[in-house]
Amino acid sequence: MAQAGSLPETGHRDRSGPSWLFERRLWASGLACVAGVDEVGRGPLAGPVVAAAAAFHPGELAAALAGLNDSKRLSAAARARLAPGIRQAAAGWAVACVDAAEIDAMGIGQASLEAMRRAVGLLRPSPQHLLVDGPYLPRLPLAQTAVVGGDGLCCSVAAASVLAKVARDALMDGWDRVYPGYGFVEHRGYPTAAHRAALRRLGPCPLHRRSFRLDG
Repeated sequence: MAQAGSLPETGHRDRSGPSWLFERRLWASGLACVAGVDEVGRGPLAGPVVAAAAAFHPGELAAALAGLNDSKRLSAAARARLAPGIRQAAAGWAVACVDAAEIDAMGIGQASLEAMRRAVGLLRPSPQHLLVDGPYLPRLPLAQTAVVGGDGLCCSVAAASVLAKVARDALMDGWDRVYPGYGFVEHRGYPTAAHRAALRRLGPCPLHRRSFRLDG
């Protein structure tokens, strides 16, 4: 298994958003399918960590991806607009989750990498190289490059971040109906003041990560 080293972010991010520079270098080396992978949901007190992988071939850089950026820099409306275009432009995409009980068992760091492994494992076609957001690489029999700040630098990673965020928000919206009173549809499980107040009033539900500090 060949793994490239981490490529730390150099200087400030381009305000215009991510580019295809990393992918173009890999395509130019003869690789036909390059994928980006990212996760969302490390910080919440409740709900899963969700990862997405999005694979692209050269020439499949559709205009539908105009405005693509790190999902954290986009509004919910912008993410909802971009997600269908990403799915259409990608050679393949996949989303996977690690739930709260698994997070408690393995820790959030390993759970995040496990979510990435699951997403890439579901991805068809299988990529020839993986661009991973952050400094750590998931254990996969696949050439990989860790790109710190990748969701703001690499288009394929940004695309994955959007798909992961849209998927996780939809999950939390659904759980809000199953466990009313916590306000999951508003805060998505993050430790807002309203969420902590609901925890003090109702106590934790099965979605809550017991290994996290729920009070405070």
